[in-house]
Amino acid sequence: MAVVVSCRCRNTYTLKDEYAGKLVECPQCGAVNKASESTLTPKSQADEAFNRDIFLLRQKHLSINQKYQVFDEQGNPILFIERPTHFWRTLLAVFVAWVVTIVVYLGGMAVASVSARQGGGGGLAVFVLLAAPVVFVVIAMALSKKRHVTFYRDESRTQKMFDVLQDKKVQFPMRTYTVRDASGRPLATFKKNYFYNIFRKRWEMRSPNGSVICVAKEDSIILSLLRRVLGPLYGLLRTNFIITRGESDMVMGEFKRKLTILDRYVLDLSADRRRDLDRRLGLALGVMLDTGERR
Repeated sequence: MAVVVSCRCRNTYTLKDEYAGKLVECPQCGAVNKASESTLTPKSQADEAFNRDIFLLRQKHLSINQKYQVFDEQGNPILFIERPTHFWRTLLAVFVAWVVTIVVYLGGMAVASVSARQGGGGGLAVFVLLAAPVVFVVIAMALSKKRHVTFYRDESRTQKMFDVLQDKKVQFPMRTYTVRDASGRPLATFKKNYFYNIFRKRWEMRSPNGSVICVAKEDSIILSLLRRVLGPLYGLLRTNFIITRGESDMVMGEFKRKLTILDRYVLDLSADRRRDLDRRLGLALGVMLDTGERR
């Protein structure tokens, strides 16, 4: 079985399997690379940027939109990610939601007050009190724009690699996203159940035919419960995830936040030696674990 090596100069060359795991020199630029122990699969050949097992993500700060730079292990930039926040649209949605909520609340309480003077209305007042925050959330989400995630070749945004679409603006208790390649073909769907987050955060990835590709969940049920009580504890209890194959407990990757002031993450899929998981899906999952959980 041949071993395929990809260099940072974008040169790709094939060696005999006896070179697997060894350091070899690129015939084009002379750089030293480690020969992969697994051959390229059709999925990983989508682009040379995805022909690796470890991705370093760094979130850009002082930016209205959520932006990430993706690097290889040598620190070379390979991808740029953006998730627009639609700041002004969101601000308008919140304002309108507040106005509608206040009107509904005052109107409901006025009706409850009249009913109370007529010998009833206590239950109506409680209902209005409980319904007000629900009205606010539904109106704000309905008026805001969907927040899609786009993966580009670089910061110029001239070449889109793939994207993640938010399926619906208002979804509960389940929220779903669709991953598409550059041509718009669906690659997978993500599903998040808010009820799982009470004890342990969990995301599920399914193929277009509905089969479970992998599951991402907090690294430990004990740590997840401690985080609910103590919070991140100055970074000592930062939220990390493990990625398991299908519906089994076999770990195929990890998504960890580094102990740094700025948001830096490592997506490590080295345990997936056969590269069954499309690296595009792994990256998309990593970004959603951060932005979707507001870490």
